[in-house]
Amino acid sequence: MLVIIDYGVGNVRSVTNAFRYIGSDITVSCDPAVIAAADGLILPGVGASGYAMEKVLPIASVITKQALAGKPLLGICVGFQLLFEESHEMGTHKCLGLIKGKVVPIPTDLGLTIPHMGWNYVKFADRMRLFDGLGDGRHFAFANSFHAEVNDSDTKVASAEYGISIAAGVEKGNIFGCQFHPEKSAADGLQVLKNFVRICREESK
Repeated sequence: MLVIIDYGVGNVRSVTNAFRYIGSDITVSCDPAVIAAADGLILPGVGASGYAMEKVLPIASVITKQALAGKPLLGICVGFQLLFEESHEMGTHKCLGLIKGKVVPIPTDLGLTIPHMGWNYVKFADRMRLFDGLGDGRHFAFANSFHAEVNDSDTKVASAEYGISIAAGVEKGNIFGCQFHPEKSAADGLQVLKNFVRICREESK
């Protein structure tokens, strides 16, 4: 069983529908006991990461405990940003701290529209399990004004270009994240979710 963590912020319905479309056994919950019993966790989210962290705070220790114990965790969009140490959106906020780095604004002096919206090409790092079967890179759907500066030598980083190099995906052992929306990225996005389901199945054996 996989659990989508519903902490009151974000795109829970669309993520749930995508996992159910690929035939995954999915539960939506914020109950710590349900989270602890899951084979894998999905942390979605849209909007401001500072507000999202405020909402996730009551169950933050449960999420980090499960992730540090080796349970697969997938952060999506703002959920991806919460994986890092801190966010500088709407002030400075401590996040889950599972990956070293911080979330900062995409520079506004690049001559590009902010937020970063629509499809962009993502180049994968070598041997990222989350992107198995997708070659060296694919296009995915983005909607973000902030991006993560990764400062973690143990983390593999997939990147997109938007005036600067943006961390589009991360993988650190059992911890995974997508700045883009796999649930809105057609067949390639669904393949990312299928890969996460497979990883959860393998890790639970």
